[in-house]
Amino acid sequence: MKLKKWLLATALSLSLTANLALAKTITDVKGKSVEIPDQVERVVDLWHANNQVVLLLGGADKLVGTTNIIKSNPWFNLVYPNIKNVPAINSQNSTQLEELIVAKPDVVLVSNKPAQEEVEKAGLKALLIGFQNFDGLKNTVRITADVLGDKAPAIAEDYIKELEANIALVNERLKDVPQEKRPTVIHISNGSNLYKIDGGRSIIGEWVKLGGGRNAFEDQANLVEVSVEDVLKANPDVVIVGSQNADKAVEQIKQDPLWVSVSAVKNNRVFVNPTGTFPWDRYSAEEALQILWVAKLLHPTLFEDINMVARTQQFYKKYYDYDLSKENAEQILKGQDPVK
Repeated sequence: MKLKKWLLATALSLSLTANLALAKTITDVKGKSVEIPDQVERVVDLWHANNQVVLLLGGADKLVGTTNIIKSNPWFNLVYPNIKNVPAINSQNSTQLEELIVAKPDVVLVSNKPAQEEVEKAGLKALLIGFQNFDGLKNTVRITADVLGDKAPAIAEDYIKELEANIALVNERLKDVPQEKRPTVIHISNGSNLYKIDGGRSIIGEWVKLGGGRNAFEDQANLVEVSVEDVLKANPDVVIVGSQNADKAVEQIKQDPLWVSVSAVKNNRVFVNPTGTFPWDRYSAEEALQILWVAKLLHPTLFEDINMVARTQQFYKKYYDYDLSKENAEQILKGQDPVK
């Protein structure tokens, strides 16, 4: 087995050396410069969320390796059915080196330093991507576009303009709303644990603030465990539940006697976060829609004219070239799977 890996790695290294005669240098999110082929045709993306960025940038046909989470995402499968033919090359965040080598990628996109080092030990080119705020999102979109080449950089700039325009629209309409009129929000990471929240020191905290809310746990990061007492003390005006099992969690919260005194429960302001080709709430290019959604959710009268169904349909047509039905758009906004 070791000899097989060595032979594969040697052959791939020789191939990469030949390809790099025409090369380009990409700087990753940590400032590391990596030389890759000028024309990238084979990409393995080991960060779940960034596969959606590749899709948005028109580069999905270059994917020769993805993740199990993306292969099982029903909206990604609906928009890009060929994902079923792309092998999953990571399982529970453990990179499978032999499968990586067999995939013969021009570049591997990773979200953490250990994965980058592991990939490089196999003789492959690895670029670190990732973000915790909107500036980081824009940077990762641009890096991914530079990797893909072709029309991707132009699409990236178009997307970033749309993202910034949505932020500007929300900022303009909320500029005169005083802090005391901005509801407090708890964002629960997913439906499997009602007490794992995303605080203000995260991209979730950023869009809560942009959308005219106040994160009930302003000084916390993302994926932080809190207690029942912490929730009761925070007494949020709004509760938003993200990712899987969110609809079940909303019903559980409404029926749980521990939550009955919470303002959001008393006023029926417990919501499921939208989920599309990736959950809108974290590490998603569909954050461009999340900003509008949360602003309309928290301040409906100020955003009465914003039609989120139409906006979602337009986004999917523009970036995925997919004609999303009204019914499907409504399901995305409710965090539901596609209609069978």
